[in-house]
Parts: sequence; C-alpha cells; structure tokens
Amino acid sequence: MKVLAGGKADKRAMDSYKTFVLAFLAACYAEKGWAMQIHLSAIRNINTRMFKAIGPDTGYDATHDHHVAANLARFLDLLEQRNQLPRTILYSLNFYDFYSLATIMGSFQGDGIPGKMQLGCSWWFLDHKDGMEDMMKLLGNVGLLSRFIGMLTDSRSFLSYPRHEYFRRILCNILGTWAEAGEIPNDFALLSGMVKDISFGNAKRYFNG
Repeated sequence: MKVLAGGKADKRAMDSYKTFVLAFLAACYAEKGWAMQIHLSAIRNINTRMFKAIGPDTGYDATHDHHVAANLARFLDLLEQRNQLPRTILYSLNFYDFYSLATIMGSFQGDGIPGKMQLGCSWWFLDHKDGMEDMMKLLGNVGLLSRFIGMLTDSRSFLSYPRHEYFRRILCNILGTWAEAGEIPNDFALLSGMVKDISFGNAKRYFNG
C-alpha cells in the first residue's frame, strides 16, 4: 500500500513481499506437481557505462557472494511445515554455495519422490569441465549422484546444445576413473544404466511426476 501511494518500501517490507510471492508460487507448483527451480548468486549489469550504452543482459554479469544458507533453509522449512514443498532444484552461480545447498536439500527429501530435492548442475560461468566435475564429485560425496537429473540449457541458441554431449563425456570419465580406482563397482551394466538415468531417464521421470 505504501508503494501504491507513492512511497518507498524498506528492505523488511520488500523481503516480506518477495517471500509471500515465492511461497504462493511454490504452493501452486506443489499442487500441480510441478518442479520449482531456484537460481542463486548472480549479480547483474555491474558495468554502468556499458549498461547505459548497450542495455541489460549483454555480458556484464558476475558471481555473487552473499550468504544464502539461512534464508533458503527457512524458506524451505516454511513450505515443508505447510505441506507445500514442491520438487525443487537448487542452482548457484557461486561454487562455494554448493556444499550448503547439497546438505540443506538433504533435510527436505521424502514424500515418496526419489530425488525430490536436487542440486542443479553447473550453469553459466560454471558449465565447464572443472565446474561440472567438481559439482558431480561433491554430489557424489554428500548426496546421491545416481538420482541426479543432469545437464540443462537455459539458452535459445542451438550452439549451446553441445554442452549436453560435453556433460555426458565428463560424467562417463568421472565414473570410469572411480571404477578403475576400485572406488565404485567396475560393473558396466550398472554404470551404463546410471549414465542413461543421469543423461535423460531421471529428468524424464522427475518432470513427468
């Protein structure tokens, strides 16, 4: 009401409004059986001169370093208490968030949905070899890699689609290296099934409900 009257909302009011909207949308997703995807830790349009010259979304974005764990945990807990927590995928542009995200999501698994809470794949500045390897190794250590729904593309460019093949090759190399080292079963049928699931089977089941 204050803003509608020409005033300016303070941070507490803005945070309350954003929380209300997100919680309302999450409840709708849960009701419809949809997945909620939360992307964190991006800071946008940081070069004012270039923003004025050529506008937004032109490459002048970066990785944010704000704290995410406490607020995210409280938000997910709010939805859980209301029995309105949908399938949720947590992404971060900052790799240092991954450990927190992976352990937070472990507290909200269940409802008979395998892999209900997902650590999203490396994206944007992180969808390179090191970023993908580090993310999958972390998930293998603190989560369940076999339930991972794999790579995504949020681009409208056909040139972005080869990243899926790149991702699959990196995944196979990780599993093959672990198998040769005796860290996981050297079982081709088991591992090939896992690769197929992570490449497309898990996502198909996850998004189809």
